Amino acid sequence: MSIAPVTPAPLATPTPAAPLVSPAAPLVTPVPTVPGPSAAHAEPVPAGRYAVRLARDESEVRAAQRLRHRVFAGELGARLEGPEPGIDSDAFDAYCDHLLVVEEDSGEVVGTYRLLPPERAAVAGRLYSDGEFDLRNLDPIRPDLVEVGRSCVHPDHRNGAVIALIWAGLARYMEQSGHNWLAGCCSIPLADGGGLAAATRDTVLSRNLAPAEHRVTPRRPWRSDGVPRPDRAELPPLLRGYLRLGAWVCGEPAHDGEFGVADLYVLLSLRRTNPRYLRHFLSLVPSA
Repeated sequence: MSIAPVTPAPLATPTPAAPLVSPAAPLVTPVPTVPGPSAAHAEPVPAGRYAVRLARDESEVRAAQRLRHRVFAGELGARLEGPEPGIDSDAFDAYCDHLLVVEEDSGEVVGTYRLLPPERAAVAGRLYSDGEFDLRNLDPIRPDLVEVGRSCVHPDHRNGAVIALIWAGLARYMEQSGHNWLAGCCSIPLADGGGLAAATRDTVLSRNLAPAEHRVTPRRPWRSDGVPRPDRAELPPLLRGYLRLGAWVCGEPAHDGEFGVADLYVLLSLRRTNPRYLRHFLSLVPSA
């Protein structure tokens, strides 16, 4: 899976600390078990029924945008305000690489992850997450930080193979790009009244809080005061996966009312990741 740079124009009004109009893009889609077009051109690497690669043209990006709309609006009830019905798009798509998991037989895009490398974030003028959090403390590492978001999987393909390929594609992308830091929002649904989010917040801030120099501040905090905690609660699976890799949670959650979720800002340094995990995922997607 090779990576090639593109040079789109800056966003119309690059205001690093200004909230964005479109709703926040979750790093983790709250589903049961469980990213402009890139100039990258790479042959897919098969993994049984599926292959993982970067989108190669506009049609493949649009396939990812249709899948995003199906999951975020159709399943989760998000109020997406894109210009086209059935398409989830925003100004950041033109700056991102879009990781795809494709079903080999049908060619259908069944999983996607949006990746904003630092070179193009600089052209855009800001990160997507700047709309949810004050990220000034991360300024020193922005030149080495890839932002992830808009993660989702088709409901008929939420299985271990697809999830493993998303992780594998992400690992290969980071390895080939040479960047160390990965960050994005991890979303926890609030449909239960906030109990899961409150319990998750308590657990991760006590065990996985980032050092002070990497902490961020939510622009619209989600308050857990007075929210009853369940007797037992498991961390959302993909959040648990990121924490297992050595990720930090960078502070209190933000409230995303459009999606009805509490967002935790998650930050991962590859230097903190167990090499055994990286070797495993990289073995699933051999370098081109």
